[in-house]
Amino acid sequence: MTSTTESTRELLLSRIRDIPDYPKPGVLFKDITPLLADPAAFAALTDTLAELCVRHGATKVVGLEARGFILAAPVAVRAGLGFVPVRKAGKLPGATLSQAYELEYGTAEIEIHAGDLSADDRIMVIDDVLATGGTAEASLELIRRAGAEVAGVAVLMELGFLDGRARLEQGLADAPLEALIRV
Repeated sequence: MTSTTESTRELLLSRIRDIPDYPKPGVLFKDITPLLADPAAFAALTDTLAELCVRHGATKVVGLEARGFILAAPVAVRAGLGFVPVRKAGKLPGATLSQAYELEYGTAEIEIHAGDLSADDRIMVIDDVLATGGTAEASLELIRRAGAEVAGVAVLMELGFLDGRARLEQGLADAPLEALIRV
């Protein structure tokens, strides 16, 4: 858990809207669009995540498609770092590295440009939510295959009941997993 101040945590939580039965009955969806629409809350989130990047010695920020892009790009700018998108397979032009991973029902694949990371890079992975951890786990594998080091993973919200943290344990090695909010 990060050193997020209680007032920042309360601000972020107050701007996350619960949407019952979305996208299907029985699911309580955590909608972050009100947080993004509030400049003070979005700035507080960006500042907090940028501070984590600096604290953990990141040289680049990876954002996971798609909501991770919304958070990671301004964090990279604020921290003075480069931004590298991790996309669904087939969305990036040029030479890519790809990584397949297991979903609840089937598989998916993500990609990164082969030349965007190097052995000199320490990468902070940023996403909005850590749920089951499949996409984050695949991104850690991609980062290492590209020759870079993992500085850590930072998420706005961790859905603890889905146990994504445990899934990431091996892939993180000694790198931190920072969740600003745990539900």
